[in-house]
Amino acid sequence: MTKDQISRFLSVALGKAPGDILLEGVKLVEVFSGRIIPTRVLIYRDRIAGVGPSYQHARKIIRCRGTYLLPGLIDGHIHIESSLLGLPEFARLAVRSGTTAVVADPHEIANVLGIPGVDYMIRASRGLPLDVFFTAPSCVPATTMETAGAVLGPREVRRLLKEDRVVGLAEMMNFPGVLFRVPDVLEKIEAARAAGKVVDGHSPGLSGPGLSTYAAAGVQSDHECTTMEEARERLEAGMMVMMREGSAAKNLKDLIRLVNAGNAHRFMLVSDDRDCEDLREDGHVNSILRRAVQFGLDPVTAVRMATINPATYFNLKGRGAVAPGYRADLVLMKNLRTFAVERVFKDGRLVMQQGRVMVKIPRRRDSSVKGSVRIGRITPRHFRISSDGKKARVIEIVPDQIITRSRLLTPKIEGGEVVSDPDRDILKLGVVERHGKNGKIGLGLVKGLGLKKGVLASTVAHDSHNLILAGVDDRDLAFAAMEMRKMGGGYLVVADKKVRAALPLPIAGLMSDARAEDIIQGLKRLNQAASGLGCRLSRPFSTLSFLALPVIPELKLTDNGLVDVKTFQVVSLFP
Repeated sequence: MTKDQISRFLSVALGKAPGDILLEGVKLVEVFSGRIIPTRVLIYRDRIAGVGPSYQHARKIIRCRGTYLLPGLIDGHIHIESSLLGLPEFARLAVRSGTTAVVADPHEIANVLGIPGVDYMIRASRGLPLDVFFTAPSCVPATTMETAGAVLGPREVRRLLKEDRVVGLAEMMNFPGVLFRVPDVLEKIEAARAAGKVVDGHSPGLSGPGLSTYAAAGVQSDHECTTMEEARERLEAGMMVMMREGSAAKNLKDLIRLVNAGNAHRFMLVSDDRDCEDLREDGHVNSILRRAVQFGLDPVTAVRMATINPATYFNLKGRGAVAPGYRADLVLMKNLRTFAVERVFKDGRLVMQQGRVMVKIPRRRDSSVKGSVRIGRITPRHFRISSDGKKARVIEIVPDQIITRSRLLTPKIEGGEVVSDPDRDILKLGVVERHGKNGKIGLGLVKGLGLKKGVLASTVAHDSHNLILAGVDDRDLAFAAMEMRKMGGGYLVVADKKVRAALPLPIAGLMSDARAEDIIQGLKRLNQAASGLGCRLSRPFSTLSFLALPVIPELKLTDNGLVDVKTFQVVSLFP
């Protein structure tokens, strides 16, 4: 603000000049004191000028009749790419749910396109009715056991940390690299600390001296806790515990009893991954609040964990509270049980009312992020697995979780080769390097999809986002790979060398610039097609996407082969 603007703002705060908007009769969820206060809130330009019953004058008075007023909700950890939406559509759905800021880790697009991918996300986030902050991806590639489309070393990380919108170093998934004091890993952490920015963590299963070492290195948070014991140990190590309730992983119910009045300031509610259907039908951070209260958490405490706690942790000044001088990012809700949103103000503007976004959201198309599927000719022979009848390591899916189990099972053998065994729900799994680097193909077996015929294929495959395919027949696997090359990335259901359903994701093979409603319909067609082939999972493509993630236990598959996450090594299919 200029001096004149500051003077005018203070005159409004003193009650000597009218504000722009007066919210009258609100029940304010006051996150500093933890109380609910009947009051009035005066807005001038993009800021809150004052809070209190004495304010009377504004150009516009909105009588709220006892509606609850909350600070704009903040998601402290999300991968926007996992919504499948471009930034404009993501913003539209997030704002409808009362979200006014997110901290996004653009790790997914960085693994495909590198720095240009992150730059694209920053460009695409401008001019939206949603503040999108970013963390600099720390692990591109996530491990040395997969082939990514790019490499982000300490130099690239330092460059990103100079961006104003970059508020920290993204989840340090390579916790073994911290424990083994790998120079590049430590250099990235030190770069964030030197820049005065936070370092997010990711350390499933890490405990004891290993966790202490991880925290001592400067890692300040973790969103991978699945048990109270894990969360308690991180809390006592001085780390911020991000309680995750996303579309793929749901940990809130198992962790919520750990929160009490003395430690609530050390927790935040995050989604991590939120798909577009959940965003549209169930909401965003407001849906996590709803579940937290259902699981027994005090509503005001829950609100603090989705507003002032992430704002404080990430140093998002002027956000996370309704107080004088803070940004006028506000949400009006009918109650603190359903957290149904009635109105949203962003920077003092009414941007959503009764489910309708009130501002025009800019849409940009960028050809630089398309054409990212670069694979050669794939034939059925690429999926042949020779065997002498030994037992094989099989990836077993755990429903509603991104972890897997490792099983030793005897595969079905025909003519000296392993074949899929749909009667026992054991299918072939392949990961094809799709960035044009080396053409590697990793092969394995998976249990838990339920397919009786056909193939599911996806270029959304965390974290390197190679082409992942699971199916019954080698010919269909090869056909699906070639169809994916034509489509330029996305999801496919194939059977009998025919495409049964398809959803193109042309933005880095991860996102679409179509409207959310069209993408959701495409997903429904995919799920129906998969179900028609026998798949038992409600969200098979979400599950499929995590089968290539070699930092989440126990057994995963990359283009280099099977990865035993416990030992952090590539292992043979046949032990």
